[in-house]
Amino acid sequence: MRKTIHRLFAATLAGLLLAGTAHAAEISVTAPFSRASAPTAKAGAAFLTVNIDSGSDKLVSASSPVADKVELHTHLMEDGIARMRPVEGGIAVTAGTPTELKPGGLHIMLIGLKAPLKQGESFPLTLTFEKAGNVTVTVPVQGPGARAAEHDHGDHDHGKGHEGHQH
Repeated sequence: MRKTIHRLFAATLAGLLLAGTAHAAEISVTAPFSRASAPTAKAGAAFLTVNIDSGSDKLVSASSPVADKVELHTHLMEDGIARMRPVEGGIAVTAGTPTELKPGGLHIMLIGLKAPLKQGESFPLTLTFEKAGNVTVTVPVQGPGARAAEHDHGDHDHGKGHEGHQH
């Protein structure tokens, strides 16, 4: 009986150790940026590109201390008018296909800005993925008409499991 318990314990321990070495999909976020806002603006937006090294995941929400509320949005054409609408169910991220959140398409809305977004400053943005958990990035604020990140500073973040870590 004792040998059986020891074997069961050893098999369980070995299984746990092997499970811990399995590859977890890694999320990378590149080229984050935002646009400077007018002094009286109550909303802003953030843009970025998300990649996953294997499998798939879903960006389900975002948060930032610079706004009261943060939503995932898209642009839709309704009766010839472009309108922004919240994305229902999250934004899919699939290996081999960068997911771009950019002006005129998918983006992150910062609603109820606590202060204007000023060119040359930056702010933290936490992205929450269904499987990978939270990934926090630093978003530089560019000029009001910026269409893309001026340059990638190489300080993008990666998420593994439920924790993001910064390089």
